[in-house]
Amino acid sequence: MRLALPLLFASAVLAQTTRSVWDGVYTAEQAKRGQGVYARQCSSCHGSDLTGGESAPALAGPGFLSNWTGLTVGDLFERTRVSMPENDPGKVPRAQLADVIAYLLSANRFPDGKTEMDKQTEALKQIRIDAEAPKK
Repeated sequence: MRLALPLLFASAVLAQTTRSVWDGVYTAEQAKRGQGVYARQCSSCHGSDLTGGESAPALAGPGFLSNWTGLTVGDLFERTRVSMPENDPGKVPRAQLADVIAYLLSANRFPDGKTEMDKQTEALKQIRIDAEAPKK
């Protein structure tokens, strides 16, 4: 019986599937909407090309990926939600923030899909950020 409990727990953990940003977790339309929100709310600090500024990190490319690989889209969403924009944190509604995150994923060349990204942190915590596509 002692062995059964750990095996049961391990099976339950393995049964929980965590998706990756390579699984098409946003739509092209959502990313397009996010680009507009980004231009209005984020580009003055992070740059129109997402390369960052004096005090704002890049949101696309190797620097962004090295900071976020191994974390989740939920981590990125929540960090952005509680700290951006810097002069008025929390100003951007969740739906628009999900659109911005979709735009960032698109700008980092992660594929789009058929379903819009969720706006709830717990759902987004099920999506890993992986710099490289999984090998098949």
